[in-house]
Amino acid sequence: MMTSIRRTLILAALAAPLLAGCGQSAGPAAVAPQEINRGTSCSLDGMLLADYPGPKAQIFYAGQAEPDYFCDTLELFHVYLAPEQVREVRGIFVQDMGKADWNEPHGHWIDAKTAYYVHGSKREGSMGPTIASFALEQDAVKFAAEYGGKVYRFADIRPDMAVLNGGVLHDSHM
Repeated sequence: MMTSIRRTLILAALAAPLLAGCGQSAGPAAVAPQEINRGTSCSLDGMLLADYPGPKAQIFYAGQAEPDYFCDTLELFHVYLAPEQVREVRGIFVQDMGKADWNEPHGHWIDAKTAYYVHGSKREGSMGPTIASFALEQDAVKFAAEYGGKVYRFADIRPDMAVLNGGVLHDSHM
């Protein structure tokens, strides 16, 4: 008899936390990428995204209904990887350049954390050298074979790879 009561009490104790969570939200709602238009400007420098080639990016922060837009993935990584970055990120999106037109990229937004990136190619974005983003590894490898660079995953991009100098420090023609 005592064993039955003890078993019931143990089961009740284990079930209590599960029941306490019923009816509560599991966290912030998922976010979806927003499409850019002719007036969408970069949160970092105010440039109009639609006026420049190369992959674009956006970050959704907690407590913010609209994303911060970036006219270049290099800017995205520069901001996201900054040591002073302390805002909670709800979503990060980049364009799949395996599908988007490099010179006039629209649509084809993908989760930045699952993308493949090519760093060090000769293709330029709005800020000069950029980090090209792709949904498929095979597209990133093909791009790197054609334009140079090395393929990376999101977690492998380092702050020293996202320096915003526009390549000016290495431009011998200036």
